[in-house]
Formats: sequence, C-alpha cells, structure tokens
Amino acid sequence: MSTKSKTSTPFRVVIISTGGTIEKTYCELGGVLSNQVSVLDVLLAQLELDGVEVSRQSLMSKDSLDMTDEDLELIVESVRGGLAEHDGVVVVHGTDRLADTGELLHERLSAPGKPVVLTGAMRPFELRQTDAIQNITEALLAIQLLEPGIWCVMHNKAMRFPGVRKDRNRLTLTKE
Repeated sequence: MSTKSKTSTPFRVVIISTGGTIEKTYCELGGVLSNQVSVLDVLLAQLELDGVEVSRQSLMSKDSLDMTDEDLELIVESVRGGLAEHDGVVVVHGTDRLADTGELLHERLSAPGKPVVLTGAMRPFELRQTDAIQNITEALLAIQLLEPGIWCVMHNKAMRFPGVRKDRNRLTLTKE
C-alpha cells in the first residue's frame, strides 16, 4: 500500500490530461460537444483533496479517436516524467482508445514502481448525468491505494493492465 498518513508529506499526484469525453464542452453555436477547453480545474475545485497535492499537465485536448502515434508517444514520455517526480500519475483520457494507451504504457513501463491510473468518462463533465466526478474521485483515491502498475479506474472498478477493454454495449471498461 502506498498511502501516506495526514501527518507526513502529501501524496503527490500529477494529472495528465489529454481530452476525451470527460473534458468535452458544448458549443451552442454549432450544437456539438467538442474538446476546446479543459474543465478539469473546475471539477477538481469541487473536491476535498486533504493530504493530496495535485499537479496538472495539459498535454492535448483531443478526442481519443483523433490521437496519432505521436500523441501516444507523448503520453508515454509524459507518464515516465511524471513518475520521476510524483508518487503516482493519473491520465485523463478518452474511453474509445483508453485501453490501447493502457496496453502501450504496460508494454513500455512494465514495472513502473508507482501506480499509473487511466480514467475517463462516458458522459462529459458539463452534462447533468455525468460519470466524470465519480471517475476522477475514484482515480484520486485509487492512486493512493493501488500497488505499482498500470491501471484503469472508473465506474467503481480498478482493473490492472493488460486485458482492459471497452464494452460498447454497457458503456464501460471491463477486464477480459
């Protein structure tokens, strides 16, 4: 277990944001949801994070279906850098390709020495019926409790890579 007590130094987490549904905002003019600005700071401001020191790194603001191989390499390098300076890394990612990125991180960082958690949402933070707050909250708790490795945390589950896949019928991620 990697959690630290309240009397010790805070648990240092870097949140690397890449976009995805969790960060989509609604454009009234076009009537569409898109990745234009990050809403994570608004979401994080609503949480009580006693004992956790959160740093934010905004890598990109893309739907994961639009990510290139170069984007994935940037994520891997950013996670590697985050692990060097923090107690854990949370990657906020679009769910369509979250499993692909998790598999790549598992392959490239097979023994990271600290937990890396990928999370996202099926419904944007801006919508009334969102899973974004739950998933970010779960990721920030799980990062303090999980053993080192690459994980997907959302919808009340922590699933270790490899073998995580998106279940499009149930709109969640599952473990094979």
